[in-house]
Amino acid sequence: MSEVAVKPFSDVHLKGHTVIATLLHDPTVEGLDVALYMDGSASMENTYGPRGILAKLGPVRNQVEPQMQWMLEYLANKDRDGILRVAYWATGSGAELELVGDLEGAKAKQYKFPGPRAYGKATILLPVLRDYVAHIKREVAERGARRGLAVIITDSQLSDAPDVIAYTQQVAREIVAGRLPRINFVLLGVGDQVDEEQMEKIGHDDYPGVGHLWCHRHADKMEEMAELVAVLVDETMTVAAGGTIYDGTGRVLKVYEGRLPAVLTFDVPEGCKEFVLEVAGQRYTQPLPEEHHDDDHDDEDDYDHSMPPQVTKPGRGGHGHGH
Repeated sequence: MSEVAVKPFSDVHLKGHTVIATLLHDPTVEGLDVALYMDGSASMENTYGPRGILAKLGPVRNQVEPQMQWMLEYLANKDRDGILRVAYWATGSGAELELVGDLEGAKAKQYKFPGPRAYGKATILLPVLRDYVAHIKREVAERGARRGLAVIITDSQLSDAPDVIAYTQQVAREIVAGRLPRINFVLLGVGDQVDEEQMEKIGHDDYPGVGHLWCHRHADKMEEMAELVAVLVDETMTVAAGGTIYDGTGRVLKVYEGRLPAVLTFDVPEGCKEFVLEVAGQRYTQPLPEEHHDDDHDDEDDYDHSMPPQVTKPGRGGHGHGH
């Protein structure tokens, strides 16, 4: 599980006796389209700070804006054209999106993020997924996108976790069928009200044919920006010229000759509590997490992603961003 991963690992999963360990790597993915969704629910209002004349007079400042700026700048370097779809989610009724626009990473420091026009009464995530699926379909058809990544920021508990999981099953089936490109979602928690258990549940579900579609992170625990896009890392990426895996007693479990892939897959013996990676003369000890059991995913297609998402576009003179 990601919360026990220590450097140089970003994620470690245990299934039976098989370990799947992802090394921290700053990937470049060809044809990647990235979108950024910021929580606009009522619990975020104080974080965005005061508006208007109060913003100039008071000592309280917008805590969100600088974070959005650096994330936009970093993620735009991963995006194929350096432009991200950006929106506030969980606005109004809690199920609405307020589109900020297509923002350029090169201009990140110029954009303003004062918060949505109407803070949401709930934190409903499903419209975000529908919005991004509709968006990536357009990007594939019109601009040649080949892979998608949606980074979703929240500060609290989701109101519709079961719906999110059910819809993700549908997305996974669409990917397997070739009707959607590979898509990943990153749930980034901020503050001390995040439901870590809920994020863990969503993040660790495994879907037939595609594996994990979700990754979750907590901003306070992130040490490297690359952790934000760790879900993009795969076994085709190389991080070193080779390496060796040992169990806790020093027995060799696997030898990688020539290249060390960014995702390591190997078996451990019964009762093994940790493994050691030796690379370039250095040894790194990684404790093993408890085995994660995925719930059975049924094949019922209860959620139609062709339904149009509720998106509120910025009005004339909208405050979503400035150029």
